[in-house]
Amino acid sequence: MSKIDDAKKILSDLGLPKSQQNEISALTLLALCDVSETDNWKDAKKISLGVSKGIMKFISDVYQKDYAPNTRETVRRFVLHQFVQARVTNYNPDIPDLPVNSPRAHYAISKEALAVIITFGTKKWNANAKNFRDSVVNLAKKYAKKREIVRVPVTLPNGKTLKLSPGKHNVVQAAIIEQFRPEFAEDSDLLYLGDTEQKDLFCDNKTMQEIGIPIDQHSKLPDVVLYDRKKNWLYLIEAVTSHGPVSPKRVVELDKLFENCSAGKIYVTAFPDFKEFKKWSSKIAWETEIWICEMPSHMIHFNGDRFIGPR
Repeated sequence: MSKIDDAKKILSDLGLPKSQQNEISALTLLALCDVSETDNWKDAKKISLGVSKGIMKFISDVYQKDYAPNTRETVRRFVLHQFVQARVTNYNPDIPDLPVNSPRAHYAISKEALAVIITFGTKKWNANAKNFRDSVVNLAKKYAKKREIVRVPVTLPNGKTLKLSPGKHNVVQAAIIEQFRPEFAEDSDLLYLGDTEQKDLFCDNKTMQEIGIPIDQHSKLPDVVLYDRKKNWLYLIEAVTSHGPVSPKRVVELDKLFENCSAGKIYVTAFPDFKEFKKWSSKIAWETEIWICEMPSHMIHFNGDRFIGPR
């Protein structure tokens, strides 16, 4: 049998569905175990690989199998996702707090799966594979608990705590809720809070509908939306770590999105630190507000005749 056939057999015995027992899945397993056609399974080892420059490159270099560039998304969605669910693979084991969309995202064989895989072809294989299948539920719970530790907690105005996915962007979003709001928008309610994993992590659809905010276009909303009912002010806040601030173009987009909302709009760009603010300062729209996490009790006003008020 070829190593590709071996890998298909391993995936089958470890309990992967039929759709993850194909050639691309087998080659992905071989890449993650660093096993070539002439290697022995007992020499398999854990290496951390990204999709394009890691797994796909290994498949091309070692097995001379060249897939189209868009295959990497297929591998991510229909191979690695299922490998992680089955506890065969870990996601970002070297840097657990990487953001969901980080270019440094990587995968590696779990130590539990590797301990079984190195016995493939021996008398211990069948028993070890069965024990692994039987332990998957507990392994999944253990992994989920470990991942939960690196998530970003945020306490909402109502006292409820949510867990945002890891990453600097969501650290800024948590600071907006916990530091900016009490300091500069104390009487406001949270209407919307997005997340890199879950776009509408928190969404007050009822209030948004009442005041004329479209509730079917969450992908276009700012990162955080606060509403002061007494003043009828709407705080539209973008958290900036890798994507741009409230620019003139973004103001036009938001004006269009909120054209049926009568509340006064206050545009705020939130930065993690002064260095990030300086990087984007030339792109910021006039008559908008700047808030920086490392100096939470201060704000910067970009011109205009009023501070913290609708344009």
